[in-house]
Amino acid sequence: MTATLNGLGYGRDLIDAALRNAVARLDPDTGLVVSYHLGWCDPQGNPLTGNGGKAIRPIMTLLAARACGAADTAALPGAVAVELVHNFSLVHDDLMDRDRERRHRATVWAVWGDATAVLAGDMMLSLAHDVLLESDSPHAAPAGRVIAAATRDLIRGQAQDIAFERRNDVGLQECLDMAFGKTGALLGASSAVGAVLAGADEPTVAAMSDYGRHVGLAFQLVDDVLGIWGEPEITGKPVYSDLRSHKKSLPITWTLEQDDTTASELREWLAAEPDSMVTESELRSVATLIDHSGARDWTLAEARRRVELAQRALDSIDLLTTPRAALCDLAQYIVDREA
Repeated sequence: MTATLNGLGYGRDLIDAALRNAVARLDPDTGLVVSYHLGWCDPQGNPLTGNGGKAIRPIMTLLAARACGAADTAALPGAVAVELVHNFSLVHDDLMDRDRERRHRATVWAVWGDATAVLAGDMMLSLAHDVLLESDSPHAAPAGRVIAAATRDLIRGQAQDIAFERRNDVGLQECLDMAFGKTGALLGASSAVGAVLAGADEPTVAAMSDYGRHVGLAFQLVDDVLGIWGEPEITGKPVYSDLRSHKKSLPITWTLEQDDTTASELREWLAAEPDSMVTESELRSVATLIDHSGARDWTLAEARRRVELAQRALDSIDLLTTPRAALCDLAQYIVDREA
């Protein structure tokens, strides 16, 4: 093992090649849409470079397998599967939220329409299970069950997220539960699948799952901060995107639970129907209101606490030192990122 295990780019070339091989199995029309979403080409199919995602989930899968003593190749089908499931959720999420931009360019539904976005997402979910179950790993079936359970939890979390937009009585604990499903479940599966495909015992798989779920919640906490205060030129999303859609994100929900005038003002603002014509000045004022409540500080502090819990989960099991350190680096990246 080398020092590259400590970098976020660990295994990217291996993951990218395997992901491209999987997508090549799709029909040409769907393959174009999926390739565009993954940042490999423009809408006409002309090749592009450097516009893909962070690949946190598949990297986590490879590192978890390494930490349990297995080679990258043992966990590669699982890494491809979790990345496909993640991107299925992104394509559908953009459609449901009517977000027109991701990673500084038009989203799938904005280019090809709603129906194509639904079908492209469905195809990636189906392909994820094919890739894993067609591998020659003796652990493919239990790994597939982990991913299937996480997908159900992810969809549950997304359903809660949408339902929360129509409610003004969402509690912080409900919001945390939603985030554990929407984001924590798949990150928990990403690390657990690496351990499963490495042939690890049940306590190790459980600890890896805990690690990933805590990292996932930290990711969502930071994402919610970026959804209000992030810089569009860095995040690739519209300014104040979560406020514009009245999302009950964690900073907003925390603010609403405070017994003060800030909570009352925010509650009154949220009670009105979301308005596509709301001005940036008004949204900036609401963002400042939430910030002054202490919500941003609480959210970032909670993200750091979740990273500490993730590291404790790793401490509870016997792992190889270098990939374990890389998993800790990955968790730290989550709370330090700006996009």
